Amino acid sequence: MKTSVVIPNWNGAKTIADCLNSLVAQTLPLQIIVVDNGSIDRSVQIIKEKYPQVELITLPKNRGFAGGVNAGIKLAWESGAKYVALLNNDAVADKTWLKSLVSIMDYHPKAGIATSKILDRNGNQLDSTGEAFTVWGLPYPRGRGESDSKKYDKETWIFGASGGASIYRVKMLKEIGLFDEDFFAYYEDVDLSFRAQLAGWEVAYVPKAVVYHEIGATGAKVKDFYTYQTLKNLPMLMWKNVPLGLLPKVWPRFELAYSAIAVRALSRGQFGAFFKGTLMWGILWPKKLVQRYRIQKKRKVSNDYIWSVITHDLPPNAPNLRKLRDFWWRLRGKNA
Repeated sequence: MKTSVVIPNWNGAKTIADCLNSLVAQTLPLQIIVVDNGSIDRSVQIIKEKYPQVELITLPKNRGFAGGVNAGIKLAWESGAKYVALLNNDAVADKTWLKSLVSIMDYHPKAGIATSKILDRNGNQLDSTGEAFTVWGLPYPRGRGESDSKKYDKETWIFGASGGASIYRVKMLKEIGLFDEDFFAYYEDVDLSFRAQLAGWEVAYVPKAVVYHEIGATGAKVKDFYTYQTLKNLPMLMWKNVPLGLLPKVWPRFELAYSAIAVRALSRGQFGAFFKGTLMWGILWPKKLVQRYRIQKKRKVSNDYIWSVITHDLPPNAPNLRKLRDFWWRLRGKNA
């Protein structure tokens, strides 16, 4: 098969059938790989009974999104796949989804990644039209929460791709590496996109590749999961990837934003998530510095290029940080 699709699964019995049905209905031939992350519900049984064409990998414990998809990607490239697409187990793909993604990759040899228009399950609101990375060191999904409109109907080059519904060139993955499993979940897709950009690959947004996603279905299963992963992963994302020449512009902003996120977590009583997240970041910091050295040593693009593809603003859904930013710049006598 030229293309494989990897679905990470963790206790997805309620959604996995719809996801797999949408893949079986694709207009291109494909290899379907499901990686189960130690589920304790009936999802594995459902796959075995109803989808014999699916190649199933069962992991003994939950290795997170990053660990799960990495296991599937390795099987895909051992099978000779040229491209590997990822799809969340709580997502349903339009029947031409894969064809649209493969077409853009075939046409643009420098495209290392292509991502989809991801809507909510009702098709009314956007979940993601790709991922942005800001000068504040904060990523965000483009268009999230907005109504589906013509605003995002143009094919374009963007900063990053959502791991929930994107396609990756195997040649690129062999060059820059797979998803960083220390992230476990959240921002590992932005990290990989950043590494791709640094290595000279491009990321395409393909609006004809449509996916419907049940937003937050997995993360909501574990209390304070998102807060813990955010406090752990955001510093890793910045320190691994932001070039040295841009750190003086990004780091001070990031420290201010990160402190605000931490204070907000404490004000909500998320003490465990705060201490665990910041502690794990501290433990992982030396490892990330070594990875940073290797990533930056292989960098093929200029600081100016990276500065041109990141967003020069805060995420749109950060009103409190915007107020804090404005106060910060007033203190320094500058404009935001």
